[in-house]
Amino acid sequence: MTTTAPPIAPPSAEEIARAKEIVGRVSTAFSSRVVGQERLRTALLIALLSEGHVLLESVPGLAKTLAASTLSQTVKAQFSRIQCTPDLLPSDIIGTQVYDQRNHEFETQLGPVHANFVLLDEINRSSAKTQSAMLEAMQERQTSIAGHIHPLPRPFMVLATQNPIEEEGTYVLPHAQMDRFLLKEIVNYPSDAEELVVLERIEAGTLGPDHEVTRPVADPDDVIWLQELAKRVYVDPAIKRYIVALVQATRNARQLLGPETGSYVEIGASPRASIAFLQASRAAALLLGRSYVTPEDVRELRHSILRHRLHLSFEALAEKVQPEMLVDALVRAVPSP
Repeated sequence: MTTTAPPIAPPSAEEIARAKEIVGRVSTAFSSRVVGQERLRTALLIALLSEGHVLLESVPGLAKTLAASTLSQTVKAQFSRIQCTPDLLPSDIIGTQVYDQRNHEFETQLGPVHANFVLLDEINRSSAKTQSAMLEAMQERQTSIAGHIHPLPRPFMVLATQNPIEEEGTYVLPHAQMDRFLLKEIVNYPSDAEELVVLERIEAGTLGPDHEVTRPVADPDDVIWLQELAKRVYVDPAIKRYIVALVQATRNARQLLGPETGSYVEIGASPRASIAFLQASRAAALLLGRSYVTPEDVRELRHSILRHRLHLSFEALAEKVQPEMLVDALVRAVPSP
């Protein structure tokens, strides 16, 4: 005889109100330092509430490091930045054992990955061996040093950056690594008005390396509460079937888009994409003050979730076909509930 688990109660109106109040404080504090970049802020908040990781792609100087450090300051969390280089070793990230001559024994020194927010700057400049050192941390939320397990703190989020215009001396991220990023966000140049605000803030002394968030507006316990609340956001079975249909469409691109366009997609997304849609759409609905997910929540996340999970063919790369174009075509081919 099998028993079914009792249904989880969706967030109450009071819980939604408290969530909006916490998120509002964090968003306001974030915007006090980071000018514009609305999509970046939303992506970071969705990943934070989903307990996921974010891959950021852009040219240098678009406030990626500032955004990561600001988010950690607003929630009173520990932040660490790792500059990836070809000679970076796995032990430089996760830690190692060092012999203590005073006590004549080895002691463990934890690496910079043991923080709440970890920025991996230019991740594609580190070797494949070093990149693989992050897999256990990102998936199991732990590191292994000399046979001993060291849990990572909560909340824990990895923000990795890569530069799309400098490819010399870089290592392409394997798909197993790419798949572990909940979202991939493309950070674009600011508008004229936003760039002018940056200059004015620097001139006024309210933006720069010496200026930090005045005080934290939340704490790690608030973040953990939001993460647990997001898991209770209601997802209708029709929405779940829609998510599965979208991900299945990436694996049947030839049938849906025809032999010419469909051949650009060599390998579709894995089941991690379905899980990412489920988790991220719940967080997105909570950010909007809702206790349920709509099909629009799912569609809004299509680029961030699928652009790095499609394995494009050689022809697509040669013809510089953008994955977002293929994602849009596949989404249009799937009926919405």
